Amino acid sequence: MDLPQLKPATYQDLCAVPDNMIAEIIGGALYTQPRPSPRHARASSSLGDEIVSPFDKGRGGPGGWWILDEPECHLGFDILVPDLAGWRREHLPRLPEGAYFELAPDWVCEVLSSGTARIDRVEKMPIYAREGVAHVWLIDPVLRILEVFENTESGWLLLGVFENDDAISIAPFDAITFNLSVLWVD
Repeated sequence: MDLPQLKPATYQDLCAVPDNMIAEIIGGALYTQPRPSPRHARASSSLGDEIVSPFDKGRGGPGGWWILDEPECHLGFDILVPDLAGWRREHLPRLPEGAYFELAPDWVCEVLSSGTARIDRVEKMPIYAREGVAHVWLIDPVLRILEVFENTESGWLLLGVFENDDAISIAPFDAITFNLSVLWVD
């Protein structure tokens, strides 16, 4: 017996999701999740605070980046919403006028939760690799861990795992050093 073919999710399906949810299309399937917990939001916001001034605004660092919270990225047939993403301005001289990006970011950060960790690792990381995202950072705010990956010809290369109050200076933001403790809720 043949199983019925499921219709791939559309952008209209994504737009119909209530505003209190985050929606993505991955491999034709619609994924939804509630807005992040305070611990999750704190880690994401604090990381943005550390890198926006030196890399997006050029204050105390080299500049040359666009760093954004939760951008909608249309990557082939997939629509992903990373917690943070960055584009080198040499690759994206101006921000798009529309509500989403068709150019893959150069860097992505996903903040893991029990509900998103499998999707972030198993579903989204291969799409980021396929689309040429150079670096992915995974933050676990419960375990207080940052994992840093670089996209290579052989696949994702783990550059380092950092925890608690480690001082880090790592690609692609190795022009500065900051302490991971600013990401965690006590």
